[in-house]
Amino acid sequence: MKYRKASEIFPDELLKEIQKYSSGELVYIPKKTEREHWGSSSGAKTFYVQRNNEIRSKYRHERKGINELAEEYNLSPETIRKIVYK
Repeated sequence: MKYRKASEIFPDELLKEIQKYSSGELVYIPKKTEREHWGSSSGAKTFYVQRNNEIRSKYRHERKGINELAEEYNLSPETIRKIVYK
């Protein structure tokens, strides 16, 4: 993150108004655009949702056990329980 002098960015009136609330402190001003949700751009979220649905389906319909699913998906039995019972 790059620091810039407020006097170079803001008009005098706005700078004086800002100084009423915060003087001599660092203030973070977020970007105008909204952040993307986790995994939305890389496809990770879709992958995990699909995988978890597949695990739930195998548990309920194919009657696979927790330990069997843990071994198949290389996850701990505790993680499989969290997915199945969610």
